[in-house]
Amino acid sequence: MANTRKWELNRRGFLLGAAAVASLGPTRLGAAEGPKKGGVLRLGVLGGDLAQTLDPASTAGSLDQMVQMMTRNGLVEILPNGDLGPELAESWEADDTLQKWTFAIRKGVSFHSGKPLTVDDVVFSIRHHIKDGSSSPAKGTLSAIVDVRADGPNHVVVELSGPNADFPYMFGDNYMRIVPDGTTNFLDGNGTGPYILTSFEPGVRATGKRNPNYFKSDRAHFDEIALLVVADESARIAALQAGQIDAMDRVGYKVLPMVERAANIRVLEAVGRQHFNFAMLADQAPFDNLDLRLAMKYGIDREAIVKLVLNGRGYVGNDHPIARNAKFFNSELPQRTYDPDKAQFHLKKSGLAGTPLQLHVSEAAFAGAIDMGSLYKESASRAGINFDLVRSPNDGYWATVWQKVPWFTSYWAGRPTEDWMLTSTYSKGAPHNESHWSNDRFNQLLIAARGEADENRRREMYWEMQQLISDDGATVIPVFANYVTLVSDKIAHGDVSPMWILDGYKATERWWFA
Repeated sequence: MANTRKWELNRRGFLLGAAAVASLGPTRLGAAEGPKKGGVLRLGVLGGDLAQTLDPASTAGSLDQMVQMMTRNGLVEILPNGDLGPELAESWEADDTLQKWTFAIRKGVSFHSGKPLTVDDVVFSIRHHIKDGSSSPAKGTLSAIVDVRADGPNHVVVELSGPNADFPYMFGDNYMRIVPDGTTNFLDGNGTGPYILTSFEPGVRATGKRNPNYFKSDRAHFDEIALLVVADESARIAALQAGQIDAMDRVGYKVLPMVERAANIRVLEAVGRQHFNFAMLADQAPFDNLDLRLAMKYGIDREAIVKLVLNGRGYVGNDHPIARNAKFFNSELPQRTYDPDKAQFHLKKSGLAGTPLQLHVSEAAFAGAIDMGSLYKESASRAGINFDLVRSPNDGYWATVWQKVPWFTSYWAGRPTEDWMLTSTYSKGAPHNESHWSNDRFNQLLIAARGEADENRRREMYWEMQQLISDDGATVIPVFANYVTLVSDKIAHGDVSPMWILDGYKATERWWFA
C-alpha cells in the first residue's frame, strides 16, 4: 500500500475502438522446453504517480515498483515458494544472539554505468533508509538497526538493538534496492538489475533494454520491457485483447465471469496474503470502545463477500492479517462468523447504539471496495447496526482519507514473514499502523517472538498475537483475496510468487515468451 497521487489515462487516450473481452484460461503455463530469449514485454499497470523519482526510499505505485525491480537488485530474493534466495548477497549468517548479521557480497557484479559493486554501495543503500530525515516506508521495519558497516572488501555487518530471526527477509522488499554509493539523483535507474532503463516518464511509462552483463544467466529473457500506466480497468483489458499489452497487473473480480471465454487470454492466479479490510481508529471515539468494534466484526457477512465481491477467488478472514499459507498461521483460532445476535449484544453493551457512523469507501483501496461496503452495510443493518457509506474519490484517497477519518477501507498485500507483517501494521507507533491500535501484551510478544530461536515457542507467541488482534484489534478483515492477473497466452513462466502483484514484481525478470 502506498500513498500515491494517481495518473489517469482514459480509454480513448490508450485505445481507439477496442472490443470487449470475454475469458481466461488456466492459471499456469508450463515450459517443458525451457525459457526462450527475445521480444518486448509490454505491461499495463495501474499505479502511477507524477512525483515518482525512482528513489528506493520513496517508492510509490506499481510503475515505480516495477522499475525498481527491473533495474535494481536487493541483497536477497524472495522466491515463489517463500524461501530466501541469494541475490547481491551470496550468503548471510547471524551470531548466536541473532543481533549481528553478516552478509557476503557477490563479487564481479557491475552497475549499468560500469561501476563495480562494492560493500560501500550496500552500506550507503541501507543507511539511505534509516538516516535522519528519511521518510522511507522501510524506516519503521529497519528501526532496530544500530549500526551498518563494511567488514573488509566483501562483507557487510548489520547490528540490531535486539534479536531478529527473520531479519534478512527485509532486504527482498522492493524498497530495499541497492544503488551506487553517494547517489542523489535516482532518475537514471542505475542499478545492477536485469534491465537498463532507457526512458522514464513519472506516472506515465518506462522502458528498458536487457542488461548484457546481468549476473543471472538464467533470467532476463526479454530483449526489452515497456511499462505503461493505464488507470482505467476496461482500457487495460481491451488493450490486452487487442494485443497492445501482454499482461495487466490488476483486474476486478466482478468482471472475471464476463471475460472467461476470451481467446488468447489467461488468468494467472495466486493464493497469497493479500487482504481487504475496514480499519477503525482505536484511539478516537467512537471506535475506542471495544464492544463497538466487536459489534462491527460480528455484523459483517464474510461468506457473502467472498461469493459476491471476489467471485469465490479468495477465502474468509478472521480479523487478523496472517494468511492460511503463512508458516505460523493459527489454525485453531475459531473462525468468526456473521452473527446478528452477538452484534446486537455488543452494540447494546457499548452504549453507542444510534451513534452516527460513516464508513469511507473507495476503489482506490481495492477493486470492489464500494460493493464490499454496500454488502457490509446491508448485513450490519440486519443486525441493528446502521451506518452511512461515504464514497470517497480515488484521487488523493491515501493522502486525505486513509488514517484521516475514523473508519475507512484499506488493503494489504501481506508480507513474507509474520514479524514483518505484524511489525509494519500493528506494532505500537508504526507509521503504517493504520488503526492506531496498541496492546501491551501484543507488543511484548512481538519483540519476544522476533528473537526466539525455538520454532515451537515462536508458534505459540504468533498464535496468541493473532488472537489478540482478532479479539481486541480495530480492524475488520473479512476476506483474503487471491492475486488475479490477466496475461496473453504468449506469456510463459515457472512457479508464480504469491507475494505481491506480477510474480512478486519480478515478472520482467522471470517470465518469457513461449
